[in-house]
Amino acid sequence: MSLRLTTLALLMTLPLSALSADLPPPPDAAKKPHQVKAPHGATRNDEYYWLRDDKRENKEMLAYLQAENAYVDKVMAPLKPLQEALYNEIVGRIKQDDDSVPYRERGWWYFTRFKTGQDYAVYVRARAAADGSQSQDEQVLLDLNVLAKGKGYYDIGDYEVSQDNRLLAYAEDTNGRRQYTVRFRNLETGELYPDVIQGVSPNLVWADDNKTLFYVENDPETLLTVRVKKHVLGTPVAQDAVVYEEKDDSFYMGIGRTRDDKYICIAVDSTVSSEARCTPAANPGEFVVLAPRERDVEYSADHHGGRWVIRTNAPGADGKSAPNYRIVTAPSDSTSRAQWADWVAHRDDVFIEGFELFDGFTAIAERSDGLERIRLLKKDGEEYVKADEPAYSMGLAVNSEADTPWLRYTYTSLTTPSTTYEVNTNTSERRLLKQQPVIGYDPSKYATERVWVTARDGAKIPVSLVYRKGFKRDGSAAMLQYAYGSYGVSMDPNFSMVNVSLLDRGMVYAIAHIRGGQEMGRKWYDDGKLFRKQNTFTDFIDVTHHLVREGYAAKDRVAAFGGSAGGLLMGAISNMAPDTYRVILSQVPFVDVVTTMLDPTIPLTTNEYDEWGNPEKKDYYDYMLSYSPYDNLSKQAYPAMFVGTGLWDSQVQYWEPAKYVARLRDLNTSKDLVVFRTNMEAGHGGKSGRFQRFREQAEMFAFMLDQLGVSAEPQR
Repeated sequence: MSLRLTTLALLMTLPLSALSADLPPPPDAAKKPHQVKAPHGATRNDEYYWLRDDKRENKEMLAYLQAENAYVDKVMAPLKPLQEALYNEIVGRIKQDDDSVPYRERGWWYFTRFKTGQDYAVYVRARAAADGSQSQDEQVLLDLNVLAKGKGYYDIGDYEVSQDNRLLAYAEDTNGRRQYTVRFRNLETGELYPDVIQGVSPNLVWADDNKTLFYVENDPETLLTVRVKKHVLGTPVAQDAVVYEEKDDSFYMGIGRTRDDKYICIAVDSTVSSEARCTPAANPGEFVVLAPRERDVEYSADHHGGRWVIRTNAPGADGKSAPNYRIVTAPSDSTSRAQWADWVAHRDDVFIEGFELFDGFTAIAERSDGLERIRLLKKDGEEYVKADEPAYSMGLAVNSEADTPWLRYTYTSLTTPSTTYEVNTNTSERRLLKQQPVIGYDPSKYATERVWVTARDGAKIPVSLVYRKGFKRDGSAAMLQYAYGSYGVSMDPNFSMVNVSLLDRGMVYAIAHIRGGQEMGRKWYDDGKLFRKQNTFTDFIDVTHHLVREGYAAKDRVAAFGGSAGGLLMGAISNMAPDTYRVILSQVPFVDVVTTMLDPTIPLTTNEYDEWGNPEKKDYYDYMLSYSPYDNLSKQAYPAMFVGTGLWDSQVQYWEPAKYVARLRDLNTSKDLVVFRTNMEAGHGGKSGRFQRFREQAEMFAFMLDQLGVSAEPQR
């Protein structure tokens, strides 16, 4: 079939796979010998190491990325009508003039507003009326459409209103590298103050004096959070005092207020340890440690009702470990774990994720059997917030005020759009506050289910599935399987308006809740990291084989999708089981594990030794090398791939996927397409704005549908 076939009408009459013929040759990156050495003497050759340029200025490198983009444009040209159709379907489901659910704080209702045709949100607040309801007296805090004008990328990471409601501090990012700039605005006059703080994380807290702002400064190279400083509005930023400096570069740092607004706390966390230090918000001084850090002891603390409430994995008074966490209390002057008193016990079958404190009750976010739930602890007992589907996601929403019997929570599933409810903990009355509007979507046409897959070592892996009703398990369907599997991050079955376009074309969508996440508790995470990382990859492959055996998908019509650490997963399964997948979708993939983890100047490296291992130690080096996607590419037939990255990505640097694709092309013996798209104006999360990311997804999904031979015409 000729590449001149470009009309949607013709696309819909022919198998899409026919469009992959007569392709131009892909770019060929130059090879330049380079030895990567480890402290223990091991060396590896990296012929594409030269593609790394921390400043993003090397002309040869930029030319190569542009050539790859031009190649994608040429290859994808016949699929432009399908890409446009997918984009229009997705955007057509969006209610463009839409407000978020308002929440009340200090006499104001806060919410975001989108307007028709605008890419960015407007942050708005309205005064609370005498009866507490939302008045019509609205004030625009930030109009991101104005602030983003003329910029290729724009994002607000955090914004905070002073305690007297008069001043606004906000952190903006203009290239996606997550190095934020803080600016200040007077909300009464609209004046933008000259004070500008650069190179910070999006984490801001006002003191009670309404002129002092605490913020976290980043290291300009590693982007690690290294110092907490305080800025007094109207004084030179260069004179900002350091109130805390973290010397251990394996820790992340953040700052916030407690539930009762009495304390400002600095929290530092590594993969296996935590520490909090706090100072009175009314008169900030020394930040006093709540409990000294200790390896393998993690905790997070909040203050309300005259006491500290702490979620921790520290052993209890009986000396037993608490990997799934427990909740303890401590007096306000607590400075050690010896003062902690048991409150909510540890359970082997329930993982405690977090909690929210109220005057009359406490809400605990938990996981059991791979699903989320909310437990309400009340003076007269406890109960659970109910769910109605076999696979769903439920979590605490914004609950900004403690003096209320109403709990707000979110609920969603693979068939139910994101929904915000509030339930009265005294009467059990439930109110629907908002369901995400999805134009033209009818949930009754779709079905979701939860299945369990036995992995090769006997572990039971939960899998969430969704498809359009009428689907037959006859082994003929195309399927997209997604997973992440790292950092203890759980991938819950959330609704996706994008995936509706796949379901309407007869596809099955599956989320594999593999080890490395925390869906089944802390052990599930521990069994998918460090020297057990291979479980993450084999779990994913075992899930695919099971779903194919059970007729959910045709053996030759399976696509796999993952991003970031999920891109590591994609690279690993491509090496281990290339015949299992017809196409791989890999976004901002972490594929050069050993080289990256050998370089402490790269953002995230030192923070993650307890996630991946430190390859400066030979046992870790050897194990990481055994699965590193870049190092394990070999001369074999690989599936079709769509690989994406952002030039300004600070979490997975662009050169990892660039090198990976270049070496893959050298070794790949198949004729299946490999395309590599670099967004030259974006970072880890892709383009900013609510519509642009859908163009990127539409392009990727058009590629996938083509490779799977899925009809371009959706069911109606």
